Amino acid sequence: MKKTLIAAAVMAASGVAFAASNVTLYGVIEEGVVLEKAKHGDTLVKLQSGFDQGSRWGIKGVEDLGNGYAVGFILEQGFNADSGNESVAGKAFSRESFLYLTGDFGRFGFGRTGTLASGAQSNNILTGWALGTGYGLSSWTSAIGTSFSRVDNAVAYQTPSFGGFKISAMYSNGTTGDDAKWSKNNHYYGVGALYNANAIKSSLIFEAVDHKNTADPKEKTSYVINYGLEYNLGQWTPMFAYQWANQDEGKKTHMFGLSAKVAVGGGDALLGARYLFGKDKSLEAGDDKVRSWNVGAAYVYPLSKRTAVKAYAGYGDSSKAWKDTEQVVYNGYQVYFGLRHSF
Repeated sequence: MKKTLIAAAVMAASGVAFAASNVTLYGVIEEGVVLEKAKHGDTLVKLQSGFDQGSRWGIKGVEDLGNGYAVGFILEQGFNADSGNESVAGKAFSRESFLYLTGDFGRFGFGRTGTLASGAQSNNILTGWALGTGYGLSSWTSAIGTSFSRVDNAVAYQTPSFGGFKISAMYSNGTTGDDAKWSKNNHYYGVGALYNANAIKSSLIFEAVDHKNTADPKEKTSYVINYGLEYNLGQWTPMFAYQWANQDEGKKTHMFGLSAKVAVGGGDALLGARYLFGKDKSLEAGDDKVRSWNVGAAYVYPLSKRTAVKAYAGYGDSSKAWKDTEQVVYNGYQVYFGLRHSF
């Protein structure tokens, strides 16, 4: 009730009429301290916003049109809690700006949103990794793998549920606000299936970005397949994840992850181990074979329904052509302790 009253006051002050009961103001603030050391680098201690869940605020609403139809919107802005700065300079709603229509046909929408396997926003269907797309070097979308985050100019469709199955499709006609003619824009293509029923949650996602709008001739089309499986056993949920990535003159890799979510001491322990092998043809010279592995563990303890403390430790190590890569996600360790509040 407080959320809708606040949203009503904001909208009323700007002279906009709306149905207060259908508009919600919400957000997340996460702040903590990170201790990390990359190979050949200094040990760093820093205050970091959104190490797991990005700090954000947003407004969302739905209007019932009758006959089973409804129109909705999501406007979400990211920010850095330690400085107050916007997370992406120049974007009023950097995380999501999405308008959609729902009905018996499913959901159809367009705007700026996260890709199907981004782990972010309302069209994400990625599964199979307990540590998700947060927690630094343990993120499934960290630099060792291949992923596509948010895209502009997106059109997205999701079918209704058929016995727990949903099919999603997404296209972006210019992933970063490209406004040239079609042949000179970067385009994103994604199609995926999600099953969520009978204690099983699983997804299979195919994505591609054609990198047409680039001056680098090595930027060929990137293809990625992600598969995830989760099985809820009550007190714990084991998970399996796999990624195949292929790009001419880029990464050609396989990545596997085993993880679990376990209820312990009133909170949740998140445990994961990941291994990648393949080739990175974008390297300038020498052997292009790459290997990388990392392990991570986090604990999330709720102080209330909206507030939780988080602790995390992770270690990563790479070999072959990535042996001396001086980035913590390839070679190094991280320790984190923070607080998350949702409203």
